[in-house]
Amino acid sequence: MERPLTNFIRALRSSEVRVSTGEALDAARTLKLIGYGDRAMLKDSLACVLAKSPSEKDTFDTLFDLYFSRKDTPETADQQDEDRPSTSDGEGGDTADPVDLMESGDEAAISLALEKAAEAAGIENIRFSTQVAYFAQQMVKQMGGEQLQARLLQALQQGGQDGDAEAQRLIDIRRDLTMRARERAEQAFDVFGAGETQQFRDDYAAEKKLSALDRSDMERMKRLVAKIAKRLAVKHSRRKRRRNRGQLDVRRTMRANAAFDGVPFNVIWRQKRKDRPKIVVICDVSGSVAQYVRFLLLLLWSMKDVVPDLHAFAFSFRLGAVDDVLEQNEFEKAMEKILREYGMGSTSYGQAWSDLKIGHEQIIDRRSTLLVLGDARSNYGDPRLDLFREFAGRAKRVIWLNPEAEGLWGTGDSVIHRYRPFCAQVTHVSTLKDLERAVDEILSAYD
Repeated sequence: MERPLTNFIRALRSSEVRVSTGEALDAARTLKLIGYGDRAMLKDSLACVLAKSPSEKDTFDTLFDLYFSRKDTPETADQQDEDRPSTSDGEGGDTADPVDLMESGDEAAISLALEKAAEAAGIENIRFSTQVAYFAQQMVKQMGGEQLQARLLQALQQGGQDGDAEAQRLIDIRRDLTMRARERAEQAFDVFGAGETQQFRDDYAAEKKLSALDRSDMERMKRLVAKIAKRLAVKHSRRKRRRNRGQLDVRRTMRANAAFDGVPFNVIWRQKRKDRPKIVVICDVSGSVAQYVRFLLLLLWSMKDVVPDLHAFAFSFRLGAVDDVLEQNEFEKAMEKILREYGMGSTSYGQAWSDLKIGHEQIIDRRSTLLVLGDARSNYGDPRLDLFREFAGRAKRVIWLNPEAEGLWGTGDSVIHRYRPFCAQVTHVSTLKDLERAVDEILSAYD
């Protein structure tokens, strides 16, 4: 596979465009047929092979225009390289004299030299914006920067009118060369580094405590939640497809093919019925946990294809169903309504379990995962362990996500230690990563 195509595919993958080995080979065959001459046809043809969704197509278009924006194609570059005069210059390899090159005004030759210097400097390895200056420096070095610097020092030592004029000429050339190298390095960062930098920032954001978020973080976090939801949806949909066929039923297969001398024309699989995911989520929306609720509900609601049977309830004192609110409003507006309606008042888990018993008990059945998000601080009221025990007995399992640090569990009015015996799992959550792991584990129980 040609190196330009390999690097382009690498750039796509770093920007979360999934390219399989088979698709990469198809792209190589496409490139072999079309070549680099017709850029429009190359772009359309590679897009058919490498971009599979509207979002991937947008990313592909951006990266293609950046990566293949230089005037010289790999095809023409090789020919121009043969015609370009060169000199051996130690570490920089075979390079034209940088002064002659820059003063020639031959933009094609300058562009070609920059591309070769970029390749020699390993420009495809740039990952962070802070590396732009370093790679620009390495490109200048590859183009004879040390030779240029030596001539500049010689001119400065010479002094006088002629020496000063020569020094100024060389300074201008070095400045121009450095500027062009920096522009090329910035372009390379846009292609190879921006995606990985974004991934680095996303990884950092996913580990950031939700309680520490401010308004400036919200857009990034919502986008990150969408990515997490997509990742979980793909993962569990794939597992479902893989396991849907079941195990080979050897006895029934042999019996069904007895008429064919045992040749298994008709293969029979032993099917094992799997429950569809059903999640009943109970959210404490008091001030201390409101931020966590926002992102848990956003994550679950973004996965409606995987969790079509989702029932959401909110409370601080009185408990109510919030499915309709979430369905009928934009998510942020829905959360405002939920917090306004259910986030007021003194927190009472006992009252919440009573309301759930009276109005919604029938929702909890053997398929249900009862997911509770809250700190289990109930202002010293009756926690109604009898009702919680009953719900736990009816449900498939109970998962409790507590945003409070474990060292505080059971202190003051915290009753998490009293609820814990009835839970399959009690987990501390403080970040999006924690929420992702929790939802992943819940869905895994249905795979």
